[in-house]
Amino acid sequence: MRVANSVSDPGPRAADDDPVVGRWIAATIAADPPRARSLIVTVWGDAIAPHSGTLWLRELIGLMAALGVAERSVRTSVYRLAADGWLRGEAQGRESRYRLTPAGAKQFANAYRRIYFPHDDEWNGKWQVVIAPPETLSARERVALRNAFTWTGFGTLAPGLYIRPRGAHGEAIPAPIPVRRRLTVLDARDDAASGAASLTASVAQAWDLRGLAANWRAYLGRFGRAIDHFRDGGRRNPSPRQCFVARTLLIHAFRRVLLRDPLLPAALLPLDWPGTAAYTLTRDFYRLVYRPADEYLAAMLGADFSAASSDFARRFGGLD
Repeated sequence: MRVANSVSDPGPRAADDDPVVGRWIAATIAADPPRARSLIVTVWGDAIAPHSGTLWLRELIGLMAALGVAERSVRTSVYRLAADGWLRGEAQGRESRYRLTPAGAKQFANAYRRIYFPHDDEWNGKWQVVIAPPETLSARERVALRNAFTWTGFGTLAPGLYIRPRGAHGEAIPAPIPVRRRLTVLDARDDAASGAASLTASVAQAWDLRGLAANWRAYLGRFGRAIDHFRDGGRRNPSPRQCFVARTLLIHAFRRVLLRDPLLPAALLPLDWPGTAAYTLTRDFYRLVYRPADEYLAAMLGADFSAASSDFARRFGGLD
């Protein structure tokens, strides 16, 4: 039975599909069925934004069908994305055409840099410390601040006390000016001679690295089992449709873990940190499937498939 607004099967099969890849896709979707709205965000950012950035709703419905998303779920999800200010629709007769709003484009740009480009690992040992006295903030402000700080790499050392290595996510404090005025922002550096507890020693307390490592290892297990088949082929090569589905599932799963990763400098991470291997796997897998996936997109979108934006070829350090 199809669950509303989620994916429960890999969609229709094509004659040129590889059966082994088909079984892997079905198992991957069944193991962790993605929400339709979240999957649409992935498809838009990965496949639509680099090309025309706009398309007919019927074209999106066709693309999402390959991922097992029902038409009704696509329509509901797009309506909610538009209501939340991500997309803007324009009716032309009985059809609707959608593009990102300026606010949606800004959100996509922030995630885009984080997902597709290597992260600068240079760190000078300095920390940024933010004190946000809970009694000065409303409950809604505290939740919004905690979410924004998590997104931008801060760890929670104690209630109202946040830390992050300087430079990992820029220097700006992600809070509206009225809230920012109630915060105290400090620069800090560990002083081994003082004998006091160091911020470096508090990393495991401020961030749930154990849980994050488990998520990365699960990701590696799921996609590491499939990459060799895409590299070598089986009885037949994966079809362009399957490459589009695999590319989408890859980036969707990578994005879900990465956006919870504080991207700490290597000096603060265990030597066997699985996030490093996850980036390498994603880069190599993406390079294998992006061309045939784009062939499928071109066939599905027709005139709405234009030349990729200039930064597309720079994804993951260079696709070519």
